[in-house]
Amino acid sequence: MEDRNTVLGKALAILRAFGPADSVLPLAELVRRTDLPKGTVHRVAGDLVHHRLLDKTAHGYQLSGGLFELGLRAATERTLLELAMPFLQDLYERTHETVHLGVREGHEVVYIAKIGGHRQAKAPSRTGGRMPMHCTAIGKVLLAHAGEDEQTAVLTGPLERRTPHTVIAPGLLRRQLSKAVETGVAYEREESTPGLLCVAAPVLKPDGHTVVAAISVTGPVGRFRPESHETAVRAAATALGSTLARRGR
Repeated sequence: MEDRNTVLGKALAILRAFGPADSVLPLAELVRRTDLPKGTVHRVAGDLVHHRLLDKTAHGYQLSGGLFELGLRAATERTLLELAMPFLQDLYERTHETVHLGVREGHEVVYIAKIGGHRQAKAPSRTGGRMPMHCTAIGKVLLAHAGEDEQTAVLTGPLERRTPHTVIAPGLLRRQLSKAVETGVAYEREESTPGLLCVAAPVLKPDGHTVVAAISVTGPVGRFRPESHETAVRAAATALGSTLARRGR
């Protein structure tokens, strides 16, 4: 949690007030979400506009392209994305379903790439967005290859029931994680969003245990059979892992 007694902490509070689905937020809503004085929010938001981290519109404030530019300079994610993109594109051409690349940050999945065509499923995920680990295929496979302490922290913490299908029983989730290590894939069956199915595989370091990222394919109930894409998503993740290993050497 940012220290809101500092200027930087106030600025971060304002920037983090924007959720994945937010386009423009009025000043009053920023005040409500940050719990900062109106004058403070107005002043700090003005500074953020000056430095191209926010844009001022007729209806409020929106995140600016300056943040995107900074994000592209994040060396680790940029290198991962550059190396992953050919494999993600190949996987999309094989499946013609929505393809994701995600990494673990804390107890959440951060999506750093999403590819989908005209028939893509209406998934709530978006590039740069976050989702809980326990109810997503990418999250499960990342958690399966995390340390015991990380697994315990997630499984003993609050597990949000996002849909009637969300698995929130720690014992059942732990069995799913064990199976993901055994089979090399994890599944989501309408656990984060009604109507969506997903299969994911881990991108591992050469030791075969340390996870770097995960790749998934998502599609709608009725048309999409995640089991039929196991081999393709596992192959894409393995190929990306091998490429990262060669790059590392």
